[in-house]
Amino acid sequence: MDDEFGAGYSRVLSGTLVLAGVGGRTADQALAAGVEPRKVWLAVCDVQDVPVERRLGRDVKPRAE
Repeated sequence: MDDEFGAGYSRVLSGTLVLAGVGGRTADQALAAGVEPRKVWLAVCDVQDVPVERRLGRDVKPRAE
């Protein structure tokens, strides 16, 4: 969530945004209840209209060794 929304705002969202996709819980509540993190993330993406191309996170190129 930090990559998409920034560290501060992602904390606000995870504690206050109620997600129908995980039983009407916040992300924090859903994770504490054992909901799979990917399912929680996708529920956040649906509510926040995160484009499909950004739902897997940003591409990080491997470092050359």
